Amino acid sequence: MSGGRWSARLTELGIELPPTVKPVAAYVPAVRTGNLVYTAGQVPMVSGEMAATGKVGAEISPEQGRELARICALNALSAIDSLVGLDSIVRIVKVVGFVASAPGFGGQPGVVNGASLLLGEVFGDAGAHARSAVGVSELPLGAPVEVELIVEVA
Repeated sequence: MSGGRWSARLTELGIELPPTVKPVAAYVPAVRTGNLVYTAGQVPMVSGEMAATGKVGAEISPEQGRELARICALNALSAIDSLVGLDSIVRIVKVVGFVASAPGFGGQPGVVNGASLLLGEVFGDAGAHARSAVGVSELPLGAPVEVELIVEVA
């Protein structure tokens, strides 16, 4: 999309960025260095509350996990927007997704797809990114999913 009119694209898709989630410890939501912005890990907070808690593959279905990863990505975009403005994004460079996984659950890539698919929907070719999808035993505040982004900005 020419001119980086990502805000207009969100409106076109009927997506509203949530308010930036306040940090729960000693960190900031996003940091810029040069032409890169790194977000802190974003959990699926909605209106100041965790959208769901538990482990994917037990209390949380993979489909629910995918939706929660989408919320995490929206929270990360909000952090970027509050720092440099969404429209300054040139491309999504990398997505790192952590999935609190029940024993034996190996579907982390499918869960983190919730974030990846949202980014592709919003940013098109500029949303194509490198990615890691990691299974972990626990995440902060009982979150099922945590997502962080690295983006190139103008």
